[in-house]
Amino acid sequence: MPSTKLDEIDRKILTELQNNGRITNVALSKLVGISAPPCLRRVRALEEAGYIHGYHAALDPQALGFQVTVFAMVGLNSQAEADLVAFQGMVQDWPMVRECHMLNGEIDFILKVVSPDLATFQTFLTEKLTSAPNVDSVKTSLTIRTSKDEPGIPVDFLNAQ
Repeated sequence: MPSTKLDEIDRKILTELQNNGRITNVALSKLVGISAPPCLRRVRALEEAGYIHGYHAALDPQALGFQVTVFAMVGLNSQAEADLVAFQGMVQDWPMVRECHMLNGEIDFILKVVSPDLATFQTFLTEKLTSAPNVDSVKTSLTIRTSKDEPGIPVDFLNAQ
């Protein structure tokens, strides 16, 4: 867990990089109000401190043929730590699962699954997910429309704290 205290410039850098990971250091330095060399030092320090895990391209799933997004709520037979870890490890090997979150309450995990079509998702559901060891129940919800899909975190929210 990062331990460095973030100042206003750090938060601006994080916001700008989150919005555009391909921004040049010179352009970034102008946006955050410092010269290029200290800006680059700060970016490297933020990376080393663990605030920045990487840089990614935001791809359009529809354009690439992934027409279906499903959320799967998974209940396990056993919630022993070894069983939870085993399930999480299995999920890592399923490329169609883009997110996996362990929850408290009635559901043990929620998975975000993308698929080219319903038939491919159905095959995944029956051959992988519901037949996986320790899986007791799976409830799915097909996404009809996405009204917000904003990656990252609200860095500006840190200003209010």
